[in-house]
Amino acid sequence: MSDNVAAEVPPQSFGYTAKWEPVPGVTDRRAWGSLAVLLIGLFMSLLDTTIVNVALQTIRTSINANEATLAWIISGYALAFGLVLIPAGRIGDRVGHKWVFFTGLLVFTLGSLFAGLAQNSTELIVARVIQGMGGGIFFPPVTAFIQLLFPPMKRGKAFAILGAVLGVSSALGPVIGGLIIQAMGTENGWRYIFFVNLPIGLVGLVTAVCVLPKVVAGAKTSIDVIGLVLLSGGLVAILVPLIQGQDEGWPLWTYLTLASGAILIVLFALWEVRVARRGSSPLVPPHLFSHPAFTGGTILALVYFAAFTSIFFTISLLWQAGLGHTALESGLVSIPFAIANIIGASQSDRAAQKLGRSVLALGASLVAAGLLALWIVLLTVKPTDLTSWMLLGPLAVAGLGSGLFIAPNSRFIVATVDGSEAGAASGVIGTMQRIGSAIGIAVVSSVLFGVANLSGLQTEIADKVAKAMPDALKSGDYATPADAAKTLGESIAKSSLATHFGDAATVSMLVSAIFALIAVALVFTLPKRVNLH
Repeated sequence: MSDNVAAEVPPQSFGYTAKWEPVPGVTDRRAWGSLAVLLIGLFMSLLDTTIVNVALQTIRTSINANEATLAWIISGYALAFGLVLIPAGRIGDRVGHKWVFFTGLLVFTLGSLFAGLAQNSTELIVARVIQGMGGGIFFPPVTAFIQLLFPPMKRGKAFAILGAVLGVSSALGPVIGGLIIQAMGTENGWRYIFFVNLPIGLVGLVTAVCVLPKVVAGAKTSIDVIGLVLLSGGLVAILVPLIQGQDEGWPLWTYLTLASGAILIVLFALWEVRVARRGSSPLVPPHLFSHPAFTGGTILALVYFAAFTSIFFTISLLWQAGLGHTALESGLVSIPFAIANIIGASQSDRAAQKLGRSVLALGASLVAAGLLALWIVLLTVKPTDLTSWMLLGPLAVAGLGSGLFIAPNSRFIVATVDGSEAGAASGVIGTMQRIGSAIGIAVVSSVLFGVANLSGLQTEIADKVAKAMPDALKSGDYATPADAAKTLGESIAKSSLATHFGDAATVSMLVSAIFALIAVALVFTLPKRVNLH
């Protein structure tokens, strides 16, 4: 197919156009074919988001990764993804979305290769950051192409398919990850959860060249490089001590770095005001925050994703590192959440039309209720007695709420600003969601490993074995003292790990629940009803 097709793209489109005009030379069949190609990349990036959670414990043992590395594997991906969203959208407006999508998919695929080949923690973290950058680069073209290629009467169906792919990929991730690790072994099975992206990425790259039309942008907006550097520096300066602080014992540098991050964020805000006053294009248009509802909505997006993303980080580590279950068993635990999430998402548009803002309050409340129920289960049930059936109900409730919340939430926030600002607002919301994910993982991982206190575990086990040895030897159940020490050590280690991770997961889940409760309150900063179409 020829790709010499031109069309006008509004600046900062991110999936929004003021008036739809057909793209010359693009038939209905090619439009749907293009959507299929775009969804290949989207499916891969979202699958990789959820598939990694079940691999954390095997990564931890395989390359001797510390607690901070596990947090960076998730947070680094989310932060890189969020930071490149807006610049990628701007570049797409300048040079066309086809080659931005291709570049992002190529970067993501190469990042997957490097992640699978990583030999140590540093290499894996860098590879995950590269993956996140790739995902953030090719995400804006997906929504932009849907707006450009489909007339309004067909756009709803296209976005519905997009939503289904979001739900299915998120649902399949933990299970596929568990199956891969089960099949390939716990030592190197985690590498194949990254290698699985390679054939998918290659198919996506070839079909993108052949199928996607070349849409030449009419807008020539500039890229706020200094703003991007200030924002990136500020967020990294905040995340580093949050993730590394617990591991390092919270030395003075962690507090100084946090303060530096806050200063950089303030400088970023002042710079954006200056750029806007000069008539240039700021990374984050300050005038958007003149709408109080938009300001509250962006904070809502950040807080909600902090709660949502951290759930399975906690559960995966509890289930595998604490209770000794396999990656597949850990993946199966998430199925109730995933199925309920798909059900909620399928009804979210209808519910939003009927209930208005109340659907967001309902969704966030269900998530908060589900997380509080999980906290109560973890608080009242002995860790070694926990079963996946005990988590089924709370996870299903939280999943249903999440499905009802996520899609209408973005649209409600965008609707708080003028139509001409919708594209810029959409980019800001996407960035805030990913920053929320990164911060949520940073905070929850710090709490989880801080409460778990694994550094003193070996001494604790040794003391308990020493105390139990006299009675064990008197019982006559062991042939030699060495047999007694080995058996007692294994039993006590299993019990101690379960207790430490059980206590830590209980507190971490409470933190996630608090994030969700704050999100419920922030819902009421949004208008009661908006025009969602």
